[in-house]
Amino acid sequence: MKERIKDLLKREPSDSLVLAEGWVRTKRDSKNVCFLNVNDGSCLKGLQLVIDKATFNNDNLLDKISTGAAISAEGKIVKSLGGDQKVEMSVTSLTLVGDCPNDYPLQKKRHSVEFLREQAYLRPRTNLFGAVTRVRNTMAYAVHQFFQENGFVYVNTPLITASDCEGAGEQFQVTTLDLMNVPKTEDGKVDYSKDFFGKLANLTVSGQLEGETYAMAMKNIYTFGPTFRAEESNTSRHLAEFWMIEPEMAFCDLDGDMEVAESFLKYILKAVLEKNSEDMLFFEQFVLKGLIESLEHVVSTPFEHMTYTKAISLLEKHNDKFEFPVEWGSDIASEHERYLTETIAKRPVIVTDYPKEIKSFYMKQNDDGKTVRGMDVLAPRLGEIIGGSERESDYEKLERRMKELNMDPTSYWWYMNLRKYGSAPHAGFGLGFERAVRYATGVENIRDVIPYPRAVGTCEY
Repeated sequence: MKERIKDLLKREPSDSLVLAEGWVRTKRDSKNVCFLNVNDGSCLKGLQLVIDKATFNNDNLLDKISTGAAISAEGKIVKSLGGDQKVEMSVTSLTLVGDCPNDYPLQKKRHSVEFLREQAYLRPRTNLFGAVTRVRNTMAYAVHQFFQENGFVYVNTPLITASDCEGAGEQFQVTTLDLMNVPKTEDGKVDYSKDFFGKLANLTVSGQLEGETYAMAMKNIYTFGPTFRAEESNTSRHLAEFWMIEPEMAFCDLDGDMEVAESFLKYILKAVLEKNSEDMLFFEQFVLKGLIESLEHVVSTPFEHMTYTKAISLLEKHNDKFEFPVEWGSDIASEHERYLTETIAKRPVIVTDYPKEIKSFYMKQNDDGKTVRGMDVLAPRLGEIIGGSERESDYEKLERRMKELNMDPTSYWWYMNLRKYGSAPHAGFGLGFERAVRYATGVENIRDVIPYPRAVGTCEY
């Protein structure tokens, strides 16, 4: 494998020839020397290439090289005479791999994130999005590390499904029907029997239900893949396509679910702090002051636990501070979540035992008949970052709850049968990966922590 620029920057000066490949970030030219800053995405800083025009003797080639060009250079790593870097490369040979015209959109200036969203195919070359990409990579790797180290089995749940985990109805439909000539039944409805799958099919909103089936065979599993929501939300917090991490654990109750969720979140944040120190300092300086300290606090501090009822009682005392006052039975909005974590607890909070009316059908009900064994992990600065629950493992109770919500249990026959054939207590949770990346980097808009954001009216690339 060829050395990356991050490795070259760690080298000690020597007479050995090394190879550097990447894209030109900046070019400074003088009568005798040409300086090129080259980056290959492996780290925030680039490698400075020093070209002595007297010995290089190819001004024509240097004239062709500009910001954005792809180049390959060979030379020696030497001690840098400047103060911005420890070492640099004294170039002995240079190749222009791919030239770049003057209309290159990413010139040497600070561009707005709005502008860079319009240049999504180039924005990874900038400091901000390069750093986001490396942090995202570290966190994705840490996700697999955590679960693999703890005996979980990775399961690929389907992207195309005939079920809706959340019952929200906000799904993207998958069809091969001719939309200019849609087949109809005798009563005028779409005849899905003529469609590819013989029934209505959609892109998945969650892999949870399918994940539960594998937990009932493998005990502890996790899925990590894309999910889709056809929400008409054009905000900084919503995407139509995002990645979800969803573990499911058999022989596990709500207490075990909370323990794993807390350990997991701390694990992936700690990985970023340890492995992406350069990038985190960049975010600290240019994105969010105090970011590193806040993440270190999350990693080192035990999470607060409280019931929904207690949370509402605490929040009601401060209803004058909220745009939307709370009462028992109402959902806890983002402003309330942040107040709980930032002002009241001053640390992450796990809220449990929500009213059943505001939670999903699959959550196990408490004995009071009013609340469910659900939990949300709330983080300072963000609000909800993880949502989970103990799942209902009793066939009759699940069937009864689905009928209360006017759901057809027969459409979920396979999910119901898990409660017939060797049912066991089980629990799980979901973490939106982009939400976690946003939290780790301090980047405000969720569209800036995914390579190609999908939202209402946004599908250019």
